[in-house]
Amino acid sequence: FKLIVENPRKPVASGLKVTAIVEYYPDNEEDLHDRLLLLIEDDVVGIPLLGLIPCCYLEIESEINFGTVIVNSKIINKEISITNHGSLAGTFKLSYAGVVLVNIKPTSGVVEPKTVKVIEVGICTDVPRIINEVIKVELEGQDCTEIRIKAVVVEQVLKVLGMPHGNELKCIHFGPVYFGSSKTEQVFLYNKSPESMNWVAVLEDNAVGGEMGTDLQKATDALLGDFSFMNSARDVDVSALISCIPNQGTLLPYQRSVVTLCFSPTKFKRTIGLDEASAKQDYVLFLKFEAVGNKGGFLQTLSDDDTPLRMNHPPHRELALTGSGLPVLLTFNPGPVINFKDCFLGEQVEVLCKLKNESESLPVTFSFRKTAHFNISPEKGKIKKHSTKEVIFSFSPHQIGVFKKKQLVDIIGSGLEENNSQVLKTKSFHQIHLRFIGVCKSKSKNIPFKINPGITPVISNPALQFFADDTGQCTDIAPMAILQSARTQIHTHQINRNCKNDALIALPNDRSTSIRPFERHKTYRTIFTKTERYNYVDPQFSYTDFEQLEKEAHKEFYADYIYRFRLHRLQKEASRQSDAYNNSINIGLKPADGLISPRISITDMHKEELQLQMLPLDENCLLTSRKLEAIGSKSSNEEIWNGLNAMPVSAQEKEDCSLTLTPKQLHQIHIGPSAINFGDVCVQSTSVRRLHIINNLLIHIWVQIQIELDELQQTSPLSQVVPPLSKAYIPVVFETNTLGSFQKSFTYTINNGNTGHVLVIAKAVSVELELSTTELILNPIPGYLAETEFRRTVRIYNYRNYSAEFSWKPIITDKNTSFSVRPSKGFVEPYSDLECEVVWHPKFCSPDVGEFNLCVHQGNTIKLKCFAKVILH
Repeated sequence: FKLIVENPRKPVASGLKVTAIVEYYPDNEEDLHDRLLLLIEDDVVGIPLLGLIPCCYLEIESEINFGTVIVNSKIINKEISITNHGSLAGTFKLSYAGVVLVNIKPTSGVVEPKTVKVIEVGICTDVPRIINEVIKVELEGQDCTEIRIKAVVVEQVLKVLGMPHGNELKCIHFGPVYFGSSKTEQVFLYNKSPESMNWVAVLEDNAVGGEMGTDLQKATDALLGDFSFMNSARDVDVSALISCIPNQGTLLPYQRSVVTLCFSPTKFKRTIGLDEASAKQDYVLFLKFEAVGNKGGFLQTLSDDDTPLRMNHPPHRELALTGSGLPVLLTFNPGPVINFKDCFLGEQVEVLCKLKNESESLPVTFSFRKTAHFNISPEKGKIKKHSTKEVIFSFSPHQIGVFKKKQLVDIIGSGLEENNSQVLKTKSFHQIHLRFIGVCKSKSKNIPFKINPGITPVISNPALQFFADDTGQCTDIAPMAILQSARTQIHTHQINRNCKNDALIALPNDRSTSIRPFERHKTYRTIFTKTERYNYVDPQFSYTDFEQLEKEAHKEFYADYIYRFRLHRLQKEASRQSDAYNNSINIGLKPADGLISPRISITDMHKEELQLQMLPLDENCLLTSRKLEAIGSKSSNEEIWNGLNAMPVSAQEKEDCSLTLTPKQLHQIHIGPSAINFGDVCVQSTSVRRLHIINNLLIHIWVQIQIELDELQQTSPLSQVVPPLSKAYIPVVFETNTLGSFQKSFTYTINNGNTGHVLVIAKAVSVELELSTTELILNPIPGYLAETEFRRTVRIYNYRNYSAEFSWKPIITDKNTSFSVRPSKGFVEPYSDLECEVVWHPKFCSPDVGEFNLCVHQGNTIKLKCFAKVILH
């Protein structure tokens, strides 16, 4: 150490400083220690001096915890840092020898002074397991240390829990339900996983153990005898029986969502002759809740023809649903035709009717509709199972005659609305028809006659002296008789013979009507002299001139509206008929002109039925396994490779590919396998596997692949527009120049939205050949002399995907060798074999043992021992 300082001769004033420089010049590599004394008046301060050798000081984290992750065939990476706190660069080395494949990049290197080196560690989420592995770390200047890797890889788990206790459910019993009505049950759908999940409900209508409308209480022989009913039940759309609201959705991590299950039994047509009591139908169905997005991992690839094979099912939860459909058994005594006794106007006749609910399982709620002249008490009510209720039917006519009425009885229950299958409301699901018959007679009445001193009425007795007063009924309308004046000339005054033809004549006995306000466009005259009658205008009740014009304008407006509406309807009908003939098939040719109608075969009919089954599925409609299989079978047959667009081109493709797909639509798209295993791949070779894309939708989809791995850069195309109901594939190309295990993943997107992952596994190896045997014994050929050549063949196998170059090199000893191999060098094509011939040339004192090395260029070496078996006579 060397101190360079100028000590002050005078005291140092407040706020000033004195600077001293200490220099360090080490002579050898050792740590030096010294002390610098500072004298401050009477005090002595010792300042330690340390001279250390320059070195590195590396520090690394001791644990990497990935937490809980789900199985999705994805490589999850985390970064750890190595920090160098020293003054010299330090080296590090990481090594791992565990069972679980862990990607470490880089595994060795140099950390510069005062810097940080980032190490990337990745694990694969291909199978569920608990990862607790150790990475050994060698840091320069330190003892060997360890890094602990921890992770819990779990499957996406869906659970169906009961409400409100949250117990796990395996079956829901709806019990007996009337045909036409509905019953609901609510459950929790629970996402027991640390990531969000898209789910969809699928009804398994072809599952083993399912029952469709059979009566399980019947004997076995009776049930098997009704084969016609069992066959018809297989063709029923099961989605009309079971509703799941909602039937698709997204669940956040560890979230519960309420799902409503609705059972709506429909009565199937049964064999003729069965009574209503035996019409019970039992149902056993299975509803499956599946996680969307993992099905690609279950499209495994066969090694021989590279075609997809569906192996297992994705993670799902199956729920059994049981229920029974019952008919409404409500009987009326008397009924269904009820005859009432004859009665007179103003009287009432009552009939006591007993309503009996024959069902032993369910109550029934009834409601009578209102019917003229008939009353029912009570109009509505509820009858318990196997019980009776009395109802009084009353006949109280309001007019004379015979009344035959159809009385409707509504059976009330819960059912789904026709326009909205998600809303359950109380409605009439069944109707019973009764027939009411009643007669109302008129009472006989003595009508008095009185003398008529005035004008004789039109109807009178032969003596013209008496007439009937009334029948006991009054009228509010005053009698009035009018006649056109041009029709008669009786007693017409000469002055009034040329009156207008539209004038009306009033009879002499309508005096009471002559004081009413008249209509302005009508003229009234007397019957005899045709003199104009007196009329007046009442300003309180008559229209004004403006109101009269307004009334006429309204009439013209509505007349014109009806005319224009009719004209538009006729034009629309004419346009529809014109469009019916304006097509490429029907161009107006007559059959006699040579146009032959196409013949429809049975195969075409089956195709039409299949197309009808593959109509666009309603978003509210529940998916069924048979529908998915029917669509999937057609999509698998329509494989397309050439001519696919890399980007949407047409207007229809752009519209379809811009849609955001729902979980139900994603469930019908299969991309896989989610794990592509190339196996052993030779370095500098190219290996290809197919990534299959099956589109079971009726719209185009756009699949794009994002690959940033050097080993997969030859993969092409990276984007495809897959047509509806078709299958395509993308060839994934793998090539590498580095030996070792490869395990990485790439991502793909559907319609620029939904993302999936594909895991690529490979093991890069060098070329290698194998021999059929490593020891070869050569025997003389029978019939030949012992001095002739001994021959034997050995086969070389190449089980890898790259052509191997080989050469035979004899191992020369002191006795030389008398063996030879042909061909001595050459190539063995991938996955093939080559036969080589070994010959022993017998000579005087020639050795009967020889050795060869099969040397593979940039590969392995195998030793072959040859023995010649000489037979002495």
